[in-house]
Amino acid sequence: MMTPFENRTEAGRQLAESLRHSFGDRKDLIVLALPRGGVPVGLEVARALKAPLDLILVRKLGVPGHKELAMGAITSHARVLNEEVIRSCGVSDEALEEVAREEQRELERRAGRYRGDRPWPELKDRCVILVDDGIATGATMEAAARAVREQKPASLVLAVPVAPPETLRRFSSLADKVECLMTPEAFWAIGAWYRDFSQLSDEQVIAMMREAEEQP
Repeated sequence: MMTPFENRTEAGRQLAESLRHSFGDRKDLIVLALPRGGVPVGLEVARALKAPLDLILVRKLGVPGHKELAMGAITSHARVLNEEVIRSCGVSDEALEEVAREEQRELERRAGRYRGDRPWPELKDRCVILVDDGIATGATMEAAARAVREQKPASLVLAVPVAPPETLRRFSSLADKVECLMTPEAFWAIGAWYRDFSQLSDEQVIAMMREAEEQP
């Protein structure tokens, strides 16, 4: 049986250990975490690989009335839509755009809160490790991966503690390498694979990013 992770920090340490053999000696690394849940995972990966940690901001587009069900996701550079979910839920173009506008405002708020005036990192010709605390439908991670690909990295690695196998298969052509510690067939939800899956606050994310900046 697969044992749930104690928390995101423990999951990050295990993920870092899995990545160390392949990436421990690379000097062109950068770890990009998806806030909020991916940040404590990414912090442990960046610390172990002696790589800088930064953020890639993604917002899920939730179905109106069922926000946990993703009909797509956006970043500042990309939009990914799940047409099957949109059709099956009968979401109109107007409703979709209203949700997108709302999430765009939240994206901009978080960018200002987490990053301030700090410039976005240069990703061209670097090895980018894209980290989250898990993948469910894959919409947010796909939007993030496509946004990174637009910046022409040398390679793109997708690294998560847990994800369903059918979702991971979608990334085989988008990422150069996929690292995932657990791939349960009976997935349910990301939080089912953590004993502590507490929601993080903006203040915790900011504190973790400061911690990452202060490490050698």
